[in-house]
Amino acid sequence: MPLTISVDRSDPVAPVIRAGGELAFTTAAPLRAEVDRLLAEGPRTLVLNFRDLLFIDSTGLSVIVHAWRQGQEGGTEIQLRETPRFLATILDMTGVTGLLTRPQPTGRSERPATDSSALA
Repeated sequence: MPLTISVDRSDPVAPVIRAGGELAFTTAAPLRAEVDRLLAEGPRTLVLNFRDLLFIDSTGLSVIVHAWRQGQEGGTEIQLRETPRFLATILDMTGVTGLLTRPQPTGRSERPATDSSALA
């Protein structure tokens, strides 16, 4: 199944990228490009909604880590929403959950760190 991507910009401070299907080596590039495009706009928060995700491999996981790194550099909090149980397990096992819950480093952004409890 191919990857589907949609963007909800109804909240310009926290746009939402919704990804569904399979996030894998052969499908990850468009999601990474969309993440980069939105992060370049400097939102306070970028939400990745994985409600319809069916599969993720290491390349897909690297897109999430890439989003977090770029967010840290630009002062954007990355939030995951509606993560399927299999994805939550993978994020926990690989330590990515710990990255996502880490506060923004001081001095890199004027934006305050926010609660990142949206990993469920």
